[in-house]
Amino acid sequence: MNYKRGSLASIFLSLSLLLISANAHAVPSFARQTGLACSSCHTIFPELKPFGRTFKLNGYTLTGITTQVKSSPTSSASGLKVNQTPPLSAMLQINGASSNVNTPNPQFNLPAEFSLFFAGEISPKMGSFIQLTMEQGGSFEMDNTDIRFADNSGQTTYGVTVNNNPTVQDVWNSTPAWGYPWTGGASLTQPLVADGLGQNVMGLGGYTRLGNGLYAELTLYQSTNDFDAPAGGAPGTARIQGSTPYARVAWEKGFANGDDMMVGAYGMQSTIYDNGGGALGTDKYNDIAVDTQYEHQLNGGNSFSAHAAYTSEKQDLVMSGGGSPTLNALRIDGTYHWGSRSEFTLGYANNAGNGGAYDDEAITAQYSYLPWQNTKFTAQYTDYTKLGGLTGSAASDNNTFLVQAWLMW
Repeated sequence: MNYKRGSLASIFLSLSLLLISANAHAVPSFARQTGLACSSCHTIFPELKPFGRTFKLNGYTLTGITTQVKSSPTSSASGLKVNQTPPLSAMLQINGASSNVNTPNPQFNLPAEFSLFFAGEISPKMGSFIQLTMEQGGSFEMDNTDIRFADNSGQTTYGVTVNNNPTVQDVWNSTPAWGYPWTGGASLTQPLVADGLGQNVMGLGGYTRLGNGLYAELTLYQSTNDFDAPAGGAPGTARIQGSTPYARVAWEKGFANGDDMMVGAYGMQSTIYDNGGGALGTDKYNDIAVDTQYEHQLNGGNSFSAHAAYTSEKQDLVMSGGGSPTLNALRIDGTYHWGSRSEFTLGYANNAGNGGAYDDEAITAQYSYLPWQNTKFTAQYTDYTKLGGLTGSAASDNNTFLVQAWLMW
């Protein structure tokens, strides 16, 4: 989904710098639970390796630590089974960003984000990734959440997910929730479900992965809170009408040399209405995306990964009075990993549609260094050739240099 842009790209960028944050996926409570290093599941967090994808699809339940087990004294039913080490973690992000928009003073945020996590096994076959994030004013609110039940039958894995952000349940890094840039930065609106619905919906879905690498999922979402309508209208009054279906299919192939490839597609159909009663009719959004990723193993423990996604969104804006535009978006990125110690990424993003008002184009270069696997320092530069339909200095004045410390406990 796509928020309506103002006429001045610099206003949009300034707002984005205030809100820069990154989704967290690798948390130390998973490492404590499994007894494995973060690099067992990740190249460099939050990118997942094949083992990390299997860990997530199996409900976050793999454990290598001591558990407290108590049988039921009155029946043959299972009793209590909990980890003796609580599955708790914390995350702190510190940002500094500078561009011509906020010259002469760069913008610093401490914290840019502070989160607490309950992430790990709840009981046999059930686990969670639950993020609580401190909002302005010091209160904590529910952030990305994915609770799973999973089981296996032969080579087939199947499960149920309850989550609050479409694509947060996905195990590949080509979807909006876990895609590049991992650390925020480029202020390009993501089509599909990344904008607007996250943390404002609850989804219940089922998924399966067959032994031949085929993955399929269907999740239905309903509103839990009012949110800003993507195409305009009264702020904070939009809701989903009925249920919004989200579907995902993917095929993954692992090769003998350690390489891994995925090709897939995902889509969502949403109908939005004004819960404040100030508008008649509804806005409809039909989204379809195709995506792929490839992971290539190199000598000396190094690796290269690449991701690409193309999304097309057809809108019918009766409520917002915006006609029936079609918006398209392309995302491509490639990352070279020096083991699990550092990485360099180049990313390209392009939006087009709505008579040029949606047109954006940016290249992002990003370097990250990890002195330890739970500590990451990042430098990122975003170069805009087009932003909000503007070109030349109107776009390039928004070029942004970002530095960030990402600390996990």
